[in-house]
Amino acid sequence: MSDVDAWLTGPAPLDRKSAAQQVFESLRDLIRSGRLSPGTRLPSEAQMAARYAVSRPVIREALRSLNALGLTRTRTGSGTFVLQAEGDLRFGGYSAADLAEARPCVEIPAAGWAARRRDDAELAGLLALCDRMDTEEDPEAWTQLDSDFHGLIARTSKNGVFAKLVGDMRDALRGQSGLLNLLGPRRSASNREHRAIVEAIARGSEADARAAMETHLRNVEATLAQIAADRAG
Repeated sequence: MSDVDAWLTGPAPLDRKSAAQQVFESLRDLIRSGRLSPGTRLPSEAQMAARYAVSRPVIREALRSLNALGLTRTRTGSGTFVLQAEGDLRFGGYSAADLAEARPCVEIPAAGWAARRRDDAELAGLLALCDRMDTEEDPEAWTQLDSDFHGLIARTSKNGVFAKLVGDMRDALRGQSGLLNLLGPRRSASNREHRAIVEAIARGSEADARAAMETHLRNVEATLAQIAADRAG
C-alpha cells in the first residue's frame, strides 16, 4: 500500500467552522514532512472530500492556497502535484510581487473615476455585493464575490483599459483572496474596507474613493508580507 493509499484509509472529519484551514494545514504538514513526496499526485477532490468529511469547495479552497504557497501545482486535466519546495507566492499565473506593483496603478485611479462616473445601477450593484459579502460564510463563494466587486469598480470607471486589466487579473485576485482569508484572516477587514470604498463612490468623492482603495490595497499587501515572513520563519 502506498503512502497516499494509507493516508486515504479511514475518514478524518474536521471542525467545519475552519474546515478549509484544517485541510490546508493537514496537507501542508504532510508535504513538508515528506510523507507526500515531490512529484506525488494528490487524490481527487472527491477522494479528499470523503477523507476529511467536507465538501469539494472546501478542498478546492485549500488547494488554491497550497498552489499559491508553491507547495503544489494544479495542471488542468492532470491533477494536483506536490512540488520540490516552496517558491514565491503566485496567484493565477502572477507573482505576489507582480500584483503588488500593478494593482495600485490600476485600481486606485479606477476607484476615483468610478466615483465621478458611476450611475445608480452600478452603485446599487456595488452595495449589493457588499451586503452579500457581509453575510457570505462559504469561503469560495466569498472570494468570487470579492473578485466581482473589484471587477465592477473597474467597469464603473468607464475606462476600458482598467476594466480589461482587472478582468485579466480575475483568477489571480480570487486566489489571493482565498489565501488571505485562510491565513490572514482578512475577510471581516476586507468587508469594512470594501464598504468604505463604495461609500466614497456613492458620495461622488474621487479623492476619498482613491484613498479608500489605497488603504485596502496597502492592508492586503501588509497581510501578504506577514504570510511570506511566516513562511520564511
